[in-house]
Amino acid sequence: MTRIKTAMVLAAGIGSRMRPLTNDRPKALVEVGGKALIDHVLDRLAEAGIETAIVNVHHFADMMEAHLAKRTTAPKVIISDERPALLDSGGGIKAARHLLGEDPILVANIDSLWVGGETPPLEAMKAAWDAEAMDLLVLLVPRERGIGLEGPRGFRMDAAGRITHMADDANPAPLANIGFQIMKPQLLDDQPDGAFSILPLWWRLQDEGRIFGVVMDAFWLHVGDPAAREAAEAYLQ
Repeated sequence: MTRIKTAMVLAAGIGSRMRPLTNDRPKALVEVGGKALIDHVLDRLAEAGIETAIVNVHHFADMMEAHLAKRTTAPKVIISDERPALLDSGGGIKAARHLLGEDPILVANIDSLWVGGETPPLEAMKAAWDAEAMDLLVLLVPRERGIGLEGPRGFRMDAAGRITHMADDANPAPLANIGFQIMKPQLLDDQPDGAFSILPLWWRLQDEGRIFGVVMDAFWLHVGDPAAREAAEAYLQ
């Protein structure tokens, strides 16, 4: 099984869809089940053996840094400061490239929780990772095994595990992306500095047959807005 030591946690967004809960705090500090979203994610990373988490900050950055400074448990947190400007998904990872090393990393969003299942999702990812065949591996969930799903778009997967994006709104995709990936950080080395989305890179890897998926058997709680947070709270209770 692949040992991955470093994660990039994307926590710099302004959380506009989570308002009014983000009027006085970053989305990462919105609580579900009595715990901030960022702590849910960092605890999952610790369970998966992650030693260092690079966390980018922008919205209420001082509050985020103060919160993270109070953590005394693994993983070690290093701040990637995006106070001057938001850099989007690709730009945020590229800005932290010097901190990520050369080994494959785990990339994590902060609005996904999961419960149940026989195999811990991050362990399933590590078991599925094949550096020879893959440049990026996406954690997926069947559409019927989650709440807070947003729209019909997502992925289908072939027998070899390669995934293809589905954008047919009349034909909902069977698999949803929950926002966790294993990726080779070198993928961004030829990208310019500044803000950019990582999605065009995904489509290139799709054409090259280098993006794969692994389906988790846990139940996904996507905490994307206040209604989804309430639904997650109710499910956890």
